[in-house]
Formats: sequence, C-alpha cells, structure tokens
Amino acid sequence: MKKSNDLIAEAWDKLDKAIIYYHGRPIGTVAALVPGSDALNYDQCFIRDFVLSALAFLISGKPEIVRNFLIETLALQSHEPQMDSFKPGPGLMPASFKVVTKDGEEYLTADFGEHAIARVPPVDSCLWWILLLRAYVKSTGDTALAHQTDFQQGIKLILEMCLAHRFAMYPTMLVPDGSFMIDRRLGVYEHPLEIQVLFYAALRAARELLLPIDNNYSCIHSVHQRLATLTYHLREYYWIDLKRLNEIYTYKGDQFGQEVANRFNIYPNSIPIWLTEWLPDDGGYLAGNLGPGRIDFRFFTLGNLMAIITSLACEEESQKIMNLIEQRWSDLVGNMPMKICFPALEGIEWQIVTGHDPKNTPWSYHNGGHWPVLLWLLIAAAQKTNRIDIARKAIDIAENRLFQDEWPEYYDGKNGRLLGKEARKYQTWTIAGLLVAKELISNPTHLDLLSFDME
Repeated sequence: MKKSNDLIAEAWDKLDKAIIYYHGRPIGTVAALVPGSDALNYDQCFIRDFVLSALAFLISGKPEIVRNFLIETLALQSHEPQMDSFKPGPGLMPASFKVVTKDGEEYLTADFGEHAIARVPPVDSCLWWILLLRAYVKSTGDTALAHQTDFQQGIKLILEMCLAHRFAMYPTMLVPDGSFMIDRRLGVYEHPLEIQVLFYAALRAARELLLPIDNNYSCIHSVHQRLATLTYHLREYYWIDLKRLNEIYTYKGDQFGQEVANRFNIYPNSIPIWLTEWLPDDGGYLAGNLGPGRIDFRFFTLGNLMAIITSLACEEESQKIMNLIEQRWSDLVGNMPMKICFPALEGIEWQIVTGHDPKNTPWSYHNGGHWPVLLWLLIAAAQKTNRIDIARKAIDIAENRLFQDEWPEYYDGKNGRLLGKEARKYQTWTIAGLLVAKELISNPTHLDLLSFDME
C-alpha cells in the first residue's frame, strides 16, 4: 500500500502534467491524461472540470494559472445576439476549449455544445466561472481583476442571461437534460437541484463581485430580488424529510386558487415505495427536481452537498443531510465516495427515461455510478457541519484505491466496487478532487474559497 505522502506527490505530478499552455502561459488542465488517439474531447479543458484543478492551485499558492484561465475564458464568452438559433446567445460560457496551432500560430477554439453529445449547451459553465472568480479574489485579494470593466460586463452578461424573462412562474432556472455534469438524458430536465444551487451560489458571488456603480444598480437590484424568491422557493418546496413526506402523503389534488397546500399538484401516489423505508427518522435532503405535478425524489449528491457548503441549507437541514449520508453509507458512499444519485433508474423506467442509453445503464456512469470527484464536496460538507469523522472515513476509503486504480473517472455497481466500464484513467478532476479533499482535511479555512455564511 502506497504511503499517503507518496500518493499526494504523485497526484501533484499528474496534475502538473495535465496543464495546458497557451503562448507559453498556463491556462488550464486537460480533462484526462490519455493517449492522443484515444483522447476524443478529453484533451480539452472543461470549465466545470477545471474548477477543481483551480482550487488545488489556489490552495497551493499557484494563482497564476487561475488568473490566466479566467481572462482567457472571459474572452471566449459569447457576445453576439442570437440571430442564428444554432449559435450560443450572449453571456454563455463554453463547455470547453483547446489550444490549436495553425501556420505556426496558436489560438483557442471553444465548444459551446456544438460538438457535445446531443448538442446541448452547458448551463453550469457560466455559474462555475463566477464562483471560481470569487474564489480567486478571496484567495489572492486581487479585486482589481474582478473590477475591470470587461469582467464586470462579463458577470452582467451571465446574469442577464440567467435572469431573463421566461415562460415561467418559478424563480428557478428552466434547463434541458444533459446541460450540466449529468450530460446525458436522465430525466433531469426542468428545474434540477444542481443547477438551482449553483444559480443561488452564483447570485451570491455576483452580488459580492459587482461594483455598486450606476451601470450596475439595475443588475444588483435584480440579483437581490431573485435571491430572495429563489432561496425561499428552494428551502420551502425542495426539502424532504419525514414531516414533509407525511404532508405530501395527505395532499389533495387538483386544488385551484391562491392559498392551497398542494401548490404543484403533486399526487400522493407519486411517492416511491423505496423512499418510505429508506429515509431515516432524523435524515432529510433536497429533492432532485420540482415542477408541475412532479417531484423527483432521487437523491442527487452534488446539489445537496453544495447546498450545505453555500449555506442554502440551514444548519438543521445540513445536519439532516449528513445524517442521511452516514446512515445510508452503503447506498451513497460504499466503496468509493460518492454515488452521483440514488437510486438508479432500472427496467422499463430506465428504457423510457434514458431512451435505452447503453452508457447510463443501472448503477453505471450518471445513473447511480460512483464519482471520486465528489469526494471533495463530501469532505467540505463534513467540515462545514463539523462531522469530521465522516470526512476521515471517506478519505481512508478513497485515497489508496484511487492510486491503485490509476485515478479513474467513475466506478460502477451498487457499492462502487467495479471500475467504470468506459471510465477514462488519469482523470484530472479525480486527481484534483483528492488533493483538494486532503487540503480541506488539514486546513478547513480553505473552505472559505467556495462557502458562504448563512443569511
């Protein structure tokens, strides 16, 4: 078994080898260290993936690459009016970019979803970008970068896109399947928890980053308004515990009018049988999705853990989420922290919801697979809730196995005992996720980079 110090040294070595250079400057990291012929798009820098590398670099005192990344990705942001329906609208950040050399000259080429599976643009890239900008400023004190005119304009373009008038009565963001980390069809369209929590955090970050000047007042006012309604909506309607479950169980359907208990017309029979036995007495979580006539009762890890880190979940709710993880450890953590969602879609439900997707078969990939990148979120949430025993137990499970298995992208099976059937090895965010998790264990103050105080 490899010693922890040797393992961390190797992880840093792999992360350094993943760095992308542009005109001699470090600007990002590739998604995975794979041979060129097998690279597909893993040789690109994905915004959501790089956030983990960026945190590792900031924590280790190497902010230059993060600064360069923020500058170059801002330059790639879409600005053109959406005259062509096949082009990205203003404010959208690319899913990924890569360095291309032509006639001896280097330039960056960005993918806004044109090359993605099913051609879905990334909703989460712009939200992660704002959060990373805030983390960079908090780490370095370089407020001047965020206050530059182009950065202020970039933030406002993102907010204008996210706060636009819509055919909707809810403060949440309406998004399609496949537009964030779960990038294939999995029934997460509409108002998925992950995007709503990232939206909440990005609004709070933007409020800190925007200068209180005349040109920004309208935008800041819109942020304040949306934050208030979004926070209420998520805390009031997404939360699930036994008390809430009993309320839903006694709902009456087809109620009309302003003051009704069953605002979303949820039918009690939609409560899945597995949940009534699975949910602990002292546990709770935020539902995966909410819309007309629909609650997605699946547990989605990233959204729930980010809700703790960003203080969207109150202290009592945060403890209940951690209670759930601790008491359903074999289901949610198993042999590799941590499962992306629970339970998996199976049988006819899998066929209908995923469209017979052979990659998202039950207990694989995004359909109940285990993703080591989520380890850092579990550690951060455990630190935030002072559940250090959970953090140490998760680290002990993960670190040596990740080294032995050559840093895979994901694991399969109900308990995460199998290597992902199509998992890439030497996955950069797997490597960076462990590094960040280890740093958070040794110095919890690093949590300040992405956390918020309760309000």
